Amino acid sequence: MRAAKLLILSAFALVACEEQSAPPHDEASVSAATSLSKSGPAMAEDAAANQTATAGSATDPLQNVNASTAAPTMVIRTGQAFIEVEKVDPAILRIRQLAAQVGGYITNSSVSGGRDQIRQATLEVKIPAPRYDEAVSSLSTIGKLETVNTQAQDVGEEYVDVTARVTNARRLEERLISLLSNRTGKLDEVLRVERELARVREEIERYEGRLRYLGARVATSTLTITVHEPSPILGNNPGDNPIVAALRRAWKNFVALVAGVIAALGVLIPLALVGLAGWVGYKRWKRR
Repeated sequence: MRAAKLLILSAFALVACEEQSAPPHDEASVSAATSLSKSGPAMAEDAAANQTATAGSATDPLQNVNASTAAPTMVIRTGQAFIEVEKVDPAILRIRQLAAQVGGYITNSSVSGGRDQIRQATLEVKIPAPRYDEAVSSLSTIGKLETVNTQAQDVGEEYVDVTARVTNARRLEERLISLLSNRTGKLDEVLRVERELARVREEIERYEGRLRYLGARVATSTLTITVHEPSPILGNNPGDNPIVAALRRAWKNFVALVAGVIAALGVLIPLALVGLAGWVGYKRWKRR
């Protein structure tokens, strides 16, 4: 009996030592492990990711906030410049050379000017964003720089928002594909899932197109350059010579005077003939 009691006491002592040396179990982790074992490998990966994110936020609570709120520096710059030049054609050639020098190109151009207008040209230049300031500083080599205006539009927030929409849409697409591959229900349910998948893919394409557009606008700046010839010092109409215009007016007045004299003679000559005939008749009558 004494030997049996010693064996029982030693067994209780071993159990107590194992309980003291074993690490404490967290009820949440036990329940998570149980749910993971029941839900399969996909849910296990999601739960592991959530646990990692929770641990990261517990160590640094501002890290996730900064990562979600920080927007990339994305600025769209557009500018307009007005330059006075001696001649428009050489200025257009210099603008083309400047565009090639900074690695840009000309998209739109127009030249206007007539008999009563100042000749001018407008060219739209696409320039790589890092070399925009270099192009603006080189405008003084074309002619007399009058005005330069630059507008900047920050699209970083929109870019982040559209990127998040694309990410969520892709996750939904993956879920719909998985649901469609494992679907064993009715035909109308399968068709409904396919329609939803087509709609999600259309949204993804639209969002990706918007991202490409924003990226292209940010990477390339637009500079619209207008060059014009100087206004004339004398005369109301640009390009007219006041001396030549005065000679033309004098000649027109002289021709008008001669024409008026001739027109007057057309009236005076008949009157003179009538008067001469009356005077001759009066003389004959007086002699009789």
